[in-house]
Amino acid sequence: MSGFQSNTSIKLLAEKLGLSKGTVSKALKDSHEISAATKAKVLAAAQELNYIPNHFASGLKSRKSRTVAVIVPEIVDSFFSLAIKGIEAVTQEKGYHINVYITNDLRSKEEDIIKVLSDGRVDGVLISVCREATDNCHLKKLADHGIPLVFFDRVADDIEAGKVVTDDFEGGYIAARHLAEQGCKKIYFLSISEGLSILRKRMDGFIRALHENNIEDPTKNVYQIPTDKTKSEEAIKILLSSPHHRPDGIVASVELLTIPIYNACKQQRIAIPDQLKVVCFSNLLYASILSPSLSTITQPAFEIGQQAARLICNSIERDTFIKNERIICPSKLDVRESTSTSVLSN
Repeated sequence: MSGFQSNTSIKLLAEKLGLSKGTVSKALKDSHEISAATKAKVLAAAQELNYIPNHFASGLKSRKSRTVAVIVPEIVDSFFSLAIKGIEAVTQEKGYHINVYITNDLRSKEEDIIKVLSDGRVDGVLISVCREATDNCHLKKLADHGIPLVFFDRVADDIEAGKVVTDDFEGGYIAARHLAEQGCKKIYFLSISEGLSILRKRMDGFIRALHENNIEDPTKNVYQIPTDKTKSEEAIKILLSSPHHRPDGIVASVELLTIPIYNACKQQRIAIPDQLKVVCFSNLLYASILSPSLSTITQPAFEIGQQAARLICNSIERDTFIKNERIICPSKLDVRESTSTSVLSN
């Protein structure tokens, strides 16, 4: 027989073997309370009755599925694509394979994925949380099921776990300071979420830089942008058309705002960098070939993925939970034409 028969239960296994349901359940979980001989007998019967999918059987013998789940908001963003490559480079070397799950930045989908993974089909979980996150009780359930968890980039600050991040405060600070040094007086921070911790930290760094440059009440220079492409362009056009508040410098908090900013400027006939200078948190491979080329706060996405993978693999192999380890990978400012002070030729 092959496949999975849902009507087979622990009760049937127990009756077949003349064991209690509790003993069968513990044997399937590889409990230390059950002898090796009994575990082998239960596993053999489970496979015979297809109680467990065949591809889980070897995992039960070793207590490992050799699989790591990677949960990301999206993969269109080049940061996550590079981070996944970094994760895969390490997990392959250590004999694990990865399953990638995409939440589309939806809390409900993130909860559904965690619920599926909580049955023990993976050895560990790497996650970059969705921007809709308000509380994280669903993530805490992983620990209840004995599944190690490591965050990368977007983290849940209230959960004790391994975390691999960049210094987002420093990134926001450097971006805003750079624009001020280039002569900008009306610098705006464009965000897509008030709740996401990495964006709050980038905003806090931005505000600190503006305070140091004597810009009055910089909290008024934080502008929330929808993530929908059409709506985001419209929101940016409204900001750029404001007679009293039109920015001469923009810090875009996420990569997906790059094209809406460029499109809005083109439609409003605003020249970058002469009339507006732009810095974006981005790992865009084509940042250097945009017209004009884009100045970026560039995160070491591949390295972040590698570090996160090492943490989760170590946690799995040592059978321990990482609670307070935090690895910070520095970002850098790549200055290109979008913040140049030179006058464009006609």
